[in-house]
Amino acid sequence: MSKERFFFTSESVTEGHPDKVADTISDSILDAIIREDKNCRVACETLVTTGLAVIAGEISTSCYVDMPGVVRETIREIGYHSSQMGFDWQTCSVLTSIDHQSLDIAQGVNTDEGLFKEQGAGDQGLMFGYATDETPELMPMPIMFAHKLSRRLAKVRKNGSLDFLRPDGKTQVTVEYENGSPLRVDTVVIAAQHKPDIAHEELKEEIIEEVIKKVIPKEMTDGDTRYLVNATGKFVIGGPMGDCGMTGRKIIVDTYGGQGSHGGGCFSGKDPSKVDRSASYMARHVAKNIVAAGVSKKCEVQLAYAIGVAKPVSVMIDFMGTGKAPKERVLKIVDEIFDFRPAAIIEYLDLLRPIYKNTAAYGHFGRVEPEFTWEKTDMAGIIREKAGL
Repeated sequence: MSKERFFFTSESVTEGHPDKVADTISDSILDAIIREDKNCRVACETLVTTGLAVIAGEISTSCYVDMPGVVRETIREIGYHSSQMGFDWQTCSVLTSIDHQSLDIAQGVNTDEGLFKEQGAGDQGLMFGYATDETPELMPMPIMFAHKLSRRLAKVRKNGSLDFLRPDGKTQVTVEYENGSPLRVDTVVIAAQHKPDIAHEELKEEIIEEVIKKVIPKEMTDGDTRYLVNATGKFVIGGPMGDCGMTGRKIIVDTYGGQGSHGGGCFSGKDPSKVDRSASYMARHVAKNIVAAGVSKKCEVQLAYAIGVAKPVSVMIDFMGTGKAPKERVLKIVDEIFDFRPAAIIEYLDLLRPIYKNTAAYGHFGRVEPEFTWEKTDMAGIIREKAGL
């Protein structure tokens, strides 16, 4: 019997990547507001480029937040400390252009307003959640390794182990699969911003030893595994000076690395009344609990909404050929134990908290930090029992 083999690649970026700088600023502003005003409506967009950060969007709140101060502190924490990088927290200009949320949208979201009395979805749209049993986090292996490499790059930069590193960086991992299961790591790609006085060969050796080999298990590599580090030979100019960064341009990094599906909406800068964010978290929670229950090896959940309407217009579950129980039965179980109305999701996942800055880099899923409530598998036992497994 022939064995089907294929390669799948996913990428991640560090918190110093310009698009992630933008995401983190947007979520930092959301946190600062939701900490004081749980009834806020926030849709914050950020653009960063050489010496400049621009904040725009629609925000309705009863509190005051020093937005330029939040922006500068976020940039400082990421690690842009010197004007030699073309972007730093002390000297960059900060421009703001903020309006209120549209009253037409607000009446569809606020309780007892609009055509329906319940809190409705903040927009129409479709959201996906995905889970697979190929890693302990119930995430695809390529994106989990890529995220761990990015976090390791940030760690060795901040603790001084590799003091030649600067904040910007990208990682990419190619995994070879056999019959749908991970077999080996084929290629690791790392692009790490660095100070100008480090030789390429020294940088490559240090990153292989202190980053790649600390993350990728030895048993997943072999003599044919390739390590491509700073393949242009030089990466001094980076961050917002090297590329303009904008909120919401790394949605595949934020989710499943290209496996599963993505509805299209980004997460960062949006309060949980926006189902782009809250319903995507809920869909991941349901998919993860289904896989954790042993109902399937892979699971994708789709939710879709109409603006101003509380209940989703559709709920879909796909086991991708790995199900151990009838899909119709599981869909009925999901309908019984989960409530997909926006207000119910917000309460169930406890989303009216300043938890979002920590989600902005290294993925919104597959995390063990306590604020990531959507990662809990506390409903797996109930699903398993009801499914008769």
